[in-house]
Amino acid sequence: MNFEEYKDVYVFAEQRDGIIQNVALELLGKARELADANKEKVVAILLGKGIKDQAKTLIAYGADKVLVVDNDLLEHYLTEPYTEAITQIIKEQKPSILLIGATTIGRDLGPRVSARNVTGLTADATKLEISDDEAHEFRMTRPAFGGNLMATILCKNNRPQMSTVRPGVMQKLEPKPRRKGEVVDYKIKFDKKKIERVKIVKTVKQKKTVTDIAQAKVLVSGGRGVGNKEGFKKLEALAKELGGEVSSSRAMVDAGVMEQSRQVGQTGKTVRPNLYMACGISGAIQHLAGMEESDLIIAINKDKFAPIFSVADLGIVGDLHKIIPMLTERLKSMQK
Repeated sequence: MNFEEYKDVYVFAEQRDGIIQNVALELLGKARELADANKEKVVAILLGKGIKDQAKTLIAYGADKVLVVDNDLLEHYLTEPYTEAITQIIKEQKPSILLIGATTIGRDLGPRVSARNVTGLTADATKLEISDDEAHEFRMTRPAFGGNLMATILCKNNRPQMSTVRPGVMQKLEPKPRRKGEVVDYKIKFDKKKIERVKIVKTVKQKKTVTDIAQAKVLVSGGRGVGNKEGFKKLEALAKELGGEVSSSRAMVDAGVMEQSRQVGQTGKTVRPNLYMACGISGAIQHLAGMEESDLIIAINKDKFAPIFSVADLGIVGDLHKIIPMLTERLKSMQK
């Protein structure tokens, strides 16, 4: 394989119902950083039907070029047509790096694309970087061995180098509406015999009844130290005063105290709020992987040796059941 033929950082720009997903914009921000390190371009792949107008959004967030594949077969996500489209683009354009969001769609698409193109895939990466040495290697870091350590993975023998990244891990760039870029109407030759094997019969949309914690600016998060649902009511009262949401560690989800949609961590959601309050959370590496990029971290724990204090900007050693109500009352009095 002649690696010199492969260049540029490509991003699968996931869209649903014609709306670009946040994870695609986050990946463009990281792709911009990686491409600049190698003096390459950022190319977005936009698949769907009637979605060409969204290309300007991708350019505003960092793409130099957008390959738009507008086709009736891509109106709704199906594994085969989406895989076929991206595979043809890879074989013809030869990207060096391909980034995909680790959403339900991305987790289905990524492995199929990597297998079809005989290359590796690093799933759920938490850090992506280009090495500072002469080799300029693409390094992908992710939790390994149950989250007990971080592994840095290289794909030295195959291209493209592929990675999926969970929503909320990377940061979006500030959009530049006047930014210029190239939009290409890309044509794909689909094998309809393969595609017709699977059809969408009906789409059922689930109503969202819970605020997405990944979008919250303030999170009051509880772990084993909170104890039970009564304990979380104290956290809810504090979160209300702070204008935030309540989240939790995996331990409280496994105990049935909190729902999975509120879980922060390696097997939950990755969050990056302005304020993250870790209450009664010990700070296992699996949890830290999901919140350590928060702007301000305040930890409350009885154990002064708890690992959470190693990442906290402010640590309070004490009983959260006494501290949280006191803090809540103080905030209430300040607003009167």
